[in-house]
Amino acid sequence: MGTPAPLSRSLISEFTRIVGPAAIFTDPGDCLPYGYDNSRLQATPQAVLFATTHAQVAEIAKHCHAHRIPLITRGKGTGTTGATVPQAGGIVLSLERMNRILEIDGDNRLARVEPGVTNKALQDALSREGFFWPPDPTSAAVCTLGGNLAYNSAGPRAVKYGTPRENTLGLTAITGTGETMRTGVKTTKGVVGYDLTRLLIGSEGTLAIITEATLKLTPLPAAKRTLQASYRDIHSAARAVSSIMRQPVTPCALEFMDATAIAMVREFSDLQLHAEVGALLMIEVDGAEHAIDEDAERVAQAARVEGLLEIHTARSPEEISRLWKTRKALSPALRNIAPKKINEDIVVPVSRIPTLIEGLERLSREFGITIVNFGHAGNGNIHVNLLLDPDQPSQLEAGEACLKSVFDLVLKLDGTLSGEHGVGVVKSRFVAQEIDGVSLGLMRAIKQQFDPHNILNPGIIFPSK
Repeated sequence: MGTPAPLSRSLISEFTRIVGPAAIFTDPGDCLPYGYDNSRLQATPQAVLFATTHAQVAEIAKHCHAHRIPLITRGKGTGTTGATVPQAGGIVLSLERMNRILEIDGDNRLARVEPGVTNKALQDALSREGFFWPPDPTSAAVCTLGGNLAYNSAGPRAVKYGTPRENTLGLTAITGTGETMRTGVKTTKGVVGYDLTRLLIGSEGTLAIITEATLKLTPLPAAKRTLQASYRDIHSAARAVSSIMRQPVTPCALEFMDATAIAMVREFSDLQLHAEVGALLMIEVDGAEHAIDEDAERVAQAARVEGLLEIHTARSPEEISRLWKTRKALSPALRNIAPKKINEDIVVPVSRIPTLIEGLERLSREFGITIVNFGHAGNGNIHVNLLLDPDQPSQLEAGEACLKSVFDLVLKLDGTLSGEHGVGVVKSRFVAQEIDGVSLGLMRAIKQQFDPHNILNPGIIFPSK
């Protein structure tokens, strides 16, 4: 898709009629903040529209389809891959004002929500009713449910409870032609037709615009235990992860940090960790009150592999907060040290984590780049951070070569290039390394069926032909 023509006065008037004069920006200065996400990419849209109803979204999509105007759907802009950056110009459609929780139905364990509701707002409302929605990204206080669904973003609890795909019953959405579609069911069983719900989740806004979701709820556990296990090195910790995941009690969180990550946090926080600690596991176990201590001990026993230095179980809210302090201090520390770092969220089978870590250490030495590893070890979803300054040509060149080698390593280990951040723009050139030509062709055909004029988030996911 080439650069679109400037929006005509008549089109601007029509969009103003649809959303109202207080819900449209056309001045470049007003539009600029809606032209970037949490990546380093930025582009100014021709207009920003703030929809509040399904009908408004449908009408906007019909006009954009008729005039072939790029339409980029956006929540709060917390994505890291440039998927909501309007590189081809056009209109950014913000759904942040579609922020109503429409229904919480405890009897049927479901909730109906609009896409602009933040993850935290939903969790707070559900907790008052004795439920939660399992996906819990780190950015839960800010990120929207629409964004969680667009990227299939999960967070630590996915190791036990799954991703948005496993926790969503149905969707209401609008295709690239402006037509309304409804997917899924309100029951936990249903096999009539193709599973379009799972297809739309994770499609990064390229197939349809989600305006409502029916989410599957889970009762809050009666009890929880938090454990911190420290190890001599990352290889011992990786073996412990495999050991933990081999036994019957599945933790609801299993996070890890390598030695480089721990060293960086030490500079910004008093961690109360021994100097010889080379890797850390944060473990949470939830379940029934009568069984929780036994379950926690089973997990702790599995974590006792060669190289374990210490394992501690928190017994109070203050202790829990202290144990999580290390992990929570990491992201601010990384931002201070390398604000323009390359952050990838690769995934490998749990049993291949030790080989992955060895390979990443080798690549760090080979390219002279510090690599910090942490993340959701329980499902092999590792956040690999290349600490460099992409504004320095020499570092950028080395970083790109190192990144390609990281992805080559991941695929050799039967992994995938992204667990929850998505592809967007920044990883689109690598997609063909993972997905075969036949599958890519089918995906392009699906895109064409949903969005024949390629107006919805154009230029992302698919590699250039």
